[in-house]
Parts: sequence; C-alpha cells; structure tokens
Amino acid sequence: MKAIGLGQCSLDYITLANGFPAEDTKKEVLDFIVQGGGPVATALVTLSRLGVKTSIIGLVSDDRAGDEIRKGLRGEGVDTRGLIVKKGGKSQCAFILVNSKNSSRTICWQRPTVPAITPSEIDPALFKGADFLLLDGLMPEASIHAASIALKMNIPIMLDAGRVRPGMLKLASVSDYVVCSEEFISGMKMSMGDALGKLSGKKARAVTVTLGKKGSFTWHEGRTFKHKAYQVKAVDTTGAGDVFHGGYAYGVLQGWHMEQIVRFASAVAAMKCTKLGGRSGIPTLQEAMRFLKGKR
Repeated sequence: MKAIGLGQCSLDYITLANGFPAEDTKKEVLDFIVQGGGPVATALVTLSRLGVKTSIIGLVSDDRAGDEIRKGLRGEGVDTRGLIVKKGGKSQCAFILVNSKNSSRTICWQRPTVPAITPSEIDPALFKGADFLLLDGLMPEASIHAASIALKMNIPIMLDAGRVRPGMLKLASVSDYVVCSEEFISGMKMSMGDALGKLSGKKARAVTVTLGKKGSFTWHEGRTFKHKAYQVKAVDTTGAGDVFHGGYAYGVLQGWHMEQIVRFASAVAAMKCTKLGGRSGIPTLQEAMRFLKGKR
C-alpha cells in the first residue's frame, strides 16, 4: 500500500504552561517541544507509523525550519522526493501555547514566504504505484492539478477540509472521501443536512464531520451515523484532526466498513492527545489495536 499527499508543511514550536500569561508578562513553561506539522504531513506520518508506504508533495525553503521539516518527515519514513525547496525565503512556522489546565491552545503562525507550488512543478511520476491521495486544499491550484492526475490514474482522493477556502468545494466534488471540520460546515452557511448533501455530490463515498470532543458525524451511502470521541486524559489536541485523517485513510486502504474506519480514526486521534506535540502520541498499529480492545 502507498499513500501520497500534497499539502502544507510547518515547523511547530509547542509549549505547555499552567495557564496563559497576561499580555506583557513572562511565564515559565512546563514543557517544550519542536516538531513538524501540517495537515497532510501529519496524516502521512500517521500512516507511516501504521505501516503504510508514504510520499509527500509539499513546500519548504532552504532555511533551518525547512531542514527540520525535511528531517522530521524522513525520520518517520515519509518519502520527501516531492518536497520542493525554494531558496531565499522562510518555511512555515507555528508557535503554539497549550494550557495544561484544559489542553486549550493559542496559535501564532507565519505562512511560507516563498511562492506556492505551481501545477507545472508537480511530477506525475510521483503518483506511480499510489493507492490513495490526501489533499488539504491549502495550495488550491496545485491541489486541483494533483486531483486531476489522480482521477486519470483512478487513485481514490480524500480531502481534509478545515475551512472554506477558494477551491475547496471544487476539490470536494472530485473527492471520494471528504473529512471536514465543524467550522467548515459553518462556513458553508447551510444546515448540516444540506451541507452533507452538497459535499456528497455524485462522487463521494463518504463524508465525515469531525466535532472535537463531541466525536464525529458520518454520511455513507445514503445513511448517517454518529461516533462518540474516546475519553482520554488530554495533554495537547494539536494535530488531532490530522491524525484522525491518517487513521481514516488507513481504514479505507484496508477495505474496512465505514463504522470500523471511523472507530479506528477516533482511537488514533484520541491516543495522540495524550502527549505534547502533534506527532508524539501517534500510535503504532499494535498500540492502536490494544487501545481499541474491549471498547465499543
């Protein structure tokens, strides 16, 4: 099995503190970690830990953050031949403060200062042998082009729809699986039922809306079901949605039924939240199966 993804790459500086500091004050932190981030990037890391061969198409600059992003992905076994390095700028970085009292977060981030990937920079050869394509839509033109390549090669497409942005609804219309946030549904300015109807369209096999602590809501082949979030002692929810997408893609690749897919995705996302950082708590397949044993 091989999954390829095109999307945002970031270097995350994450701190854990006993509450947020007041403006213009200092506060000692309880813990600190630097890790790679980004929706598709972290989903691919999840798939890699679960035993799937993965490859990323993304963008960094030739700065220290870009070096760390590449190093982190390679260390997780993600093929970075499609990771384009554009010189003379800054890679994307995020500064995340996590409140140890309730695991809430405050995020400050900077976009990459180098130009976005263009369709002409995407090598179709990277898609050879791929069984699945993950997109986050954060580089619309490149994402739409990647989707067109996948469609020609009969590669199933999954869209991680975080917010309503230019090109997102077009990508949803060609995706086999759409996993979106509650914020995305709100941004569509219609009821949940109408939004699911629009997102399912003629192609989608399933649409899942993630609801944070409330779990998720899924439409699949004309019927719907809810799944509650697993209760864990949460430390940091950074990247939980990205890990959910990775677990979801794993279930699809395994050919599981939709309830099993959502159950597994919910489990790996919950386990991730037990450690600081978007990737620290991502489980192996064996760890995920042990977690699920005996749970409904």
